[in-house]
Amino acid sequence: MYVAVTHRVKVTVEPTFEPERSDPEERRYFWRYDIEIANLGDKPVTLIERHWRITDAEGRQQEVRGPGVVGEQPTIRPGEAFRYASGCPLTTPSGLMVGEYRMVDADGRSFQVSIPAFSLDSPEAKRVLN
Repeated sequence: MYVAVTHRVKVTVEPTFEPERSDPEERRYFWRYDIEIANLGDKPVTLIERHWRITDAEGRQQEVRGPGVVGEQPTIRPGEAFRYASGCPLTTPSGLMVGEYRMVDADGRSFQVSIPAFSLDSPEAKRVLN
């Protein structure tokens, strides 16, 4: 589990390798990641945009930007959390993801919230490293 707190917004990430959606012989590896975004502040916040930087085991980088997450731009009230799941395919057995969300508070102020860097490790990667 990976955690970051920025501007009283806590982001928790739990990645899971999905062997049933992966095929190492075809250089296809897939991870699911579950994210919880908790509002530790005293005003509602709305998630407007996401920005991901994904790096595979060979150092190739990919950037992903877009509105909201999983088709939503959730407003999170104080003391509440928003949870969602998504996925990441790679052509290597390991990688790294990191990013940020652009949020807006109840007063219309925009700010960035860090998504903690987290590793994507398959059983194949662990065998390669040993």
